[in-house]
Amino acid sequence: MIRVLLADDQHLVRAGFRALLDAQPDIEAVAEAADGEEALRRVREVRPDVVLMDIRMPVLDGLAATRRITRDPGLADVKVVMLTTFELDEYVFEAIRAGASWFLVKDTEPDELLRAVRAVVAGDALLSPGVTRWLIAEFAARSKEPAVAGALAALTEREREVMALVGIGLSNEEIARRLVVSPLTAKTHVSRTMVKLGARDRAQLGVLAYESGLVRPGRLG
Repeated sequence: MIRVLLADDQHLVRAGFRALLDAQPDIEAVAEAADGEEALRRVREVRPDVVLMDIRMPVLDGLAATRRITRDPGLADVKVVMLTTFELDEYVFEAIRAGASWFLVKDTEPDELLRAVRAVVAGDALLSPGVTRWLIAEFAARSKEPAVAGALAALTEREREVMALVGIGLSNEEIARRLVVSPLTAKTHVSRTMVKLGARDRAQLGVLAYESGLVRPGRLG
């Protein structure tokens, strides 16, 4: 059972998400929060698998709350998916930098939201390769952080290859087909690469692929 916490200052939004999630046999909405401070408190209490976090909330906004969650070693298994009103919201890039696993627009189709929740928990790609490449390339171009120096030195040749494929948005199954290995082997390579580079999830691994120069915007790796 995937346990989800809903953090949004609008009661109707939370109620809508809860109804959708609780109707699924494998997903359960275990808690709600109306602001960032309450979200932090509830996350520590119930330890959900996923937090659906609104970016704009009173008391403490979603970005600040996400940073506190992702920087807390005790909450390392909690994944955050940011909710935003506009797909091209500037805050989307800050959300990924803060450690969010991905983002969704609030008017996304129900099936897409459910797929995202399941994919985050599985550690798989969330969007199509084209959208993933666009988003991560935009993030890398706008990044205020310096390029990663020597980040690839600790990786094997195969791990670099896997990292590049993550960077262009391929799922574990797609990576497996590309490299002619099993999906489990592909997932293992992704996990080991994340550990070596200190990446919280594959979204951050994709960003590192661009910032390190392993993948360049406009190229397929």
